[in-house]
Amino acid sequence: MNKTLLILLAAVSLIAGRSVSAAGDGDKAILYWVAPMDPNYRRDEPGKSPMGMDLIPVYADADDSGSDVTISPAVMQNLGVRSETVEIGTLSRLIDTVGYIDYDESRVSHVHPRVSGWIEGLRVKSAGERAKKGQVLFRLYSPELVNAQQEFLRALNSGNKGLIGASRDRLRALGIGPAAIARLRKTRKARQTIAIHAAQDGVVSELKVREGMYIKPEMNVMTLADLSSVWLIAEVFERQADWVHTGDSAEVRLPFLPGKAWRGRVEYIYPSLNAKTHTLRARLRFDNPEEALRPNMYARVKLFASPRENVLSIPLEALIRAGDKDRVIVDLGEGRFDAREVVAGIESGDRVEIVNGLGEGDRVVVSGQFLIDSEASLKASFTRMSDAETSDTDAVPAPAETVGGSGKVLGIDPGKGEIMLAHAPIAALGWPAMEMTFRLDKQVDVAGFKAGDAVAFDLEKIADGYCIVSLRHVDAGDQP
Repeated sequence: MNKTLLILLAAVSLIAGRSVSAAGDGDKAILYWVAPMDPNYRRDEPGKSPMGMDLIPVYADADDSGSDVTISPAVMQNLGVRSETVEIGTLSRLIDTVGYIDYDESRVSHVHPRVSGWIEGLRVKSAGERAKKGQVLFRLYSPELVNAQQEFLRALNSGNKGLIGASRDRLRALGIGPAAIARLRKTRKARQTIAIHAAQDGVVSELKVREGMYIKPEMNVMTLADLSSVWLIAEVFERQADWVHTGDSAEVRLPFLPGKAWRGRVEYIYPSLNAKTHTLRARLRFDNPEEALRPNMYARVKLFASPRENVLSIPLEALIRAGDKDRVIVDLGEGRFDAREVVAGIESGDRVEIVNGLGEGDRVVVSGQFLIDSEASLKASFTRMSDAETSDTDAVPAPAETVGGSGKVLGIDPGKGEIMLAHAPIAALGWPAMEMTFRLDKQVDVAGFKAGDAVAFDLEKIADGYCIVSLRHVDAGDQP
C-alpha cells in the first residue's frame, strides 16, 4: 500500500511538473533533474533516485519564483482540486460535550402534611402516575385536625367574631382549604379525615408512603414534577470553563431521536465544579409540551461559546498543519496556486479562524491541497538552492546529521555492500514506511544478520542518497 502511494505521489508530481511547461510558451529548458522524495538529490539527466523512483525535471522560468505552482486544467480535474472563498462573519468556540435531561426545579412541588396523622384512602399507588391540579392525593386522619374543627364550631355557636376569625385562621394554617372551611360552616359537622389535594399538574416522581402509614410534618409524602418544561445540564471540561457565558447558544441532539435538534441558550452556570468529574455545569431550559424529553436522558451538546464578530474563517480541511507553522494553498486563478503561511485562531466545528495571512475574498484549496503543497515545497527548495549556488551547479550539499530508523531485513548483498530493508516511517526525513535498498558503510559488519531480523540503524547523507553507518539487532516488539 505504501509503495503504491509513493508511486502515485511521484506520478502526480511529475504531471504537475510537466504542466508548468505546458502552461508557458513550450520552449522552456530543463535545468536539472531531482528525486521526488529528496530535493537534495540532483542530476543533469533523467534516471532513477536512490529509492528507485523516476527523477523529476525542473524547468527554467524567468518569471517563476517562490512557491507558486501552475497546474493544467486536466491535472486539476484528475486531482479533484476544489476551492472555497474566505468568509467573514461570526465565529464561536465550539464545545462538543455531553449532558443529561433533568427536572425543571421551578416546576417541582413536595407534599408535606402540616399535622401528624394516618393516611387513609391513598389515591396514588406508585411513582410515575400523573396527577391533575386539585386532584385528591390522599385523605388524612389527625386528632389535631378534628379538634381544630370542633373548636371552630364552638366559636360559631358562641357568635364571638374574634374567636371565629382566630379559629378559621388556625384551620387554614393546618392545611384546610377555604372550600372545606365553608362546608364545615354550613354543615356544622366535623369530619374525621381531611382531603389533601395536588397543588399542580405533574408526574409523581417520588412516593414515600403507603396506605395506613403514620406521617409527620417533616416527612415528604410525595413529589410532583411538571414535565412541560425541563432542564438540560451540560458538562464542560475545567479547561473550557472560562469560555462559557450566560446567553451562549447551544444545539442538543438525543440518540433516541436521530435527525432532530433542539436549540437553546445557556440560562445559568453553576458556581462550583462537580467534585468527582471536575466539570462545570451549564444549564439550559427547553419547553417540552409533548414530553419527548424525559429526565435522565443522555444528550450530545454543542455549545457555541464566546461568539466573536467580523472574523475571517476558512474550512478546517483547508488548513495544513506542519510543526509550529500553519499554511494554506491559495487559488490565484487560471491554474496558479501559492503555498502561504497563516496564523490560525480558534476552531469552531468545521471552520477555523485566520488571524493573519489571508483577506476577505481570497480562495483556498480544500481538496487536493496536500499534493499541491508538496509540489510547492519542492519548488521553493529548488529556488533557494539555485539562489545559493554561485559556481558549481552539481555541488553536493553538506552531509545531513545522523538519522535513526528501524525495520526488518529483507535481503543482504555483501558483494555490492547493500542491504534491503522494510523500514518504519522516518519522521526526520519525511519518509513513510516502505521497502528500500541502502548502501552499507565499510565499517558495518553484516555477518550476524539475516533476512527477517528486526534491526535498528543509523543513516548519514552521502552524494547519491543515504548510507547505513550503524546496524544492530532489536526485539521485534521494540520497533515503533
